[in-house]
Amino acid sequence: MINFNGSFLPPEGLLSSSNRAFLYGDGVFETLKVVNSKVLFLEDHYFRLMASMRIVRMQIPYNFTLEYFEEQIISTATACNCANAARVRFTVYRNDGGYYLPQTREVSYLIQALPLASALYSFSDAAYEVDLYKDFFISKQLLSTIKTTNKMISITGSIYAQENELQNCLLLNNDKNVVEALNGNLFMLMGNKLITPPIEEGCLNGITRKKILELANKIEDIEVVQEAISPFDLQKADELFITNIIIGIQPITQYRKKGYTTNLAAQLLQQLNELI
Repeated sequence: MINFNGSFLPPEGLLSSSNRAFLYGDGVFETLKVVNSKVLFLEDHYFRLMASMRIVRMQIPYNFTLEYFEEQIISTATACNCANAARVRFTVYRNDGGYYLPQTREVSYLIQALPLASALYSFSDAAYEVDLYKDFFISKQLLSTIKTTNKMISITGSIYAQENELQNCLLLNNDKNVVEALNGNLFMLMGNKLITPPIEEGCLNGITRKKILELANKIEDIEVVQEAISPFDLQKADELFITNIIIGIQPITQYRKKGYTTNLAAQLLQQLNELI
C-alpha cells in the first residue's frame, strides 16, 4: 500500500503523465528508519524536510506539523506490516501544471514502507571496494545538500560501480575534492583525526552524518574536523567509512591498492545502535 496524501491506495496508477517529479525532478524526499513503531531521529528528518521544501520554494501545508509527519509515517509502516523494522521514503512533490514555471506551489506527498531484515545496524567482514567516479561532479551549492528526486549522478555512478565490480564509488565536486559516496556521507580516519567534508563542499546534510559527528566528538583521543578531502588523502587514511540512515555505517575495505582497518567504524556502530 502507498500513503497518498493521507489515504492508503494500491501503487498502480498513482503516477500521472503530468507528474512534476517525473517530468522535471520537482520533488524532495526523506529516507527514514522505523524501529518498534518509532521514527529514528524524527525531529532531524522533519526539520530537514521542511528546510528542503523552503529551499525549493514549495508551499508547506498548514497540517505538516511534526506530529502529523510522525503519524503518517508510523501508520504507513503499520499498514505495510513492517512497523518493527522498516525503510520508509517520504516524497513531496509540487502538484501538476506548468512547464519549468509551476502553475502552483502546492504539494502532494507519497509515503512508501518496506521491511528491513533487522532493527539494529551491523556490518560484515566482506570486502567493500570503492573508486572515484569522475564522469560527473557535484556542485558546491545549497541544492546539493538536500535530497531531491534528481539523483542522476548516483544512478550513473551506481551503473559504473556495477560495470567495474565495485561496491560503491566516491563522488567529486568541481574543485576535484572528494565529497561523499553514491549513497551516503564519507568519513576518513587519519591517525587520531576523523575528517568529513563540510556541507559547503556540496555533500548531503546527512542525518547519520550529524549523529556520527556527535558520537565521535565524545571519544577520547579522537579529533573531529570538517575539512576538504583530496583524492590523494585517501591513500594515506587508516579508515574510510560511509554513513546513511539505513546502513548506519559501512566500512570501506579497499580503495585501489590501499586497504583499511575498521576499528573506529565498529566502535561508532555500537554507539549508534545504543541510540535506537
